[in-house]
Amino acid sequence: MSESTRSTTTLPKAHLHLHFTGSMRIDTVREMSRASGLRLPSSLEADWPVTFETRDERGWFRFQSLYDAARSCVRGEADMRRIVREAALDDGAEGSRWLELQVDPTSYAPFVGGITPALEIVLDEAAAVSREPGAAQVGVIVAASRMRHELESRTLARLAARYAGEGAGAVVGFGLSNDERRGETERFGPAFAIARRAGLALVPHAGELLGPEAVERTLSALRPDRLGHGVRSVEDPRTLDRVVADGVALEVCPGSNLSLGVFDEIEDVPLRRLVDAGATVALGADDPLIFGSRLVAQYEVARLLEFTDAELAELARGSLRASRAPAEVRAEALRDVDTWLAAAPA
Repeated sequence: MSESTRSTTTLPKAHLHLHFTGSMRIDTVREMSRASGLRLPSSLEADWPVTFETRDERGWFRFQSLYDAARSCVRGEADMRRIVREAALDDGAEGSRWLELQVDPTSYAPFVGGITPALEIVLDEAAAVSREPGAAQVGVIVAASRMRHELESRTLARLAARYAGEGAGAVVGFGLSNDERRGETERFGPAFAIARRAGLALVPHAGELLGPEAVERTLSALRPDRLGHGVRSVEDPRTLDRVVADGVALEVCPGSNLSLGVFDEIEDVPLRRLVDAGATVALGADDPLIFGSRLVAQYEVARLLEFTDAELAELARGSLRASRAPAEVRAEALRDVDTWLAAAPA
C-alpha cells in the first residue's frame, strides 16, 4: 500500500458518474421529506447507509424503492436547484473541477410543467453555481430509463440535442440507466443515433448487474464513448480487449459495486485489472445518497488496492480526458494534477 499522505481531496479530477437524486446529501432528503409531509423508509433514516444484494432482483427492487422514495421528495424548482447547487459545491470541495450530473427530466416534470422546464431548471442552476468560487463546473447528461418505452428515449434524445453545447450549463451527454436486465439494448439505438448526431457523449450503463455479454451488446448497438460501470468486462478477456481497442472509458464506482453486492470485498473490485489492461478509468460515486460515499472515498478505495500516488494521478487524468469539460478547464486541471504529484507528501 502507498505510504504517501498526499490528499486525494486536493487531487484535481472530474466526476463523470453521479445521478441527480442520488447526489443528494442525506440531510437534504430528510429535510425535503419533512417539508413535503412524506415519510422516508428507515433505510434513509436510522439504518443509513444501506447494503443490498442484487444478484437476484429483490435486492435491486429494494435499492430502486429507496431511490424512488427519495425522488418523491423532490417537489419543485427550489428543490431541484438545491440539488444541483449542493452537488456542485460538494464535488468542488472534493477536488472536482468538472462534474457531469446525470438527470432524467421525466421524473420531475409533473412538478414544473413538463420535461423541457425540468431540464431548463437544471441547466440554469448548473450555469449559475459553476460561476461560484469553490464549486465544480457542471455539465448535464440527459438519461433515458431502460424501464420505459424506447420511444420515450427518442423524445429525451431530441430534448438533449436541443440543449447540446459545451461548458457549464449545457447538455454534454446522453445516457441510459436503471436495471440493465430490463429492456433490449438494441431498441435504444435510434435514440443514441439522435444524440450522436448532436455531438453528445454517449454514456449508457452496462456491465455491472450483467456480465461481458451485456457489454458486447452495448458496444455494438449503441457505440458508446463511455460505459457506466463496465467492470464485469474483466470476466471475458476478449470483451475487455474490445473495450480498450474501441477507446471506451469506464466509469468505475467501487462504493456502489460493493453496496449492491456486485463484489463482496474491496479486494474483489477489478480496478487493477482494468487499468493494467489499458482501459481508461474514471472513478465515480454513483449515488452517494444511497451508498453513503462520495468521490474522494472512491480514490481511497483505489489507495487500499495499493494504487500509488502516481497511479491515483493517472486515474484523475483519465477522468479529465474522458470528460466533456471545456479544453481550458481540462488543460488547467491536468497541469494541476502534475503539480499535486510533484509536491512532497505532507
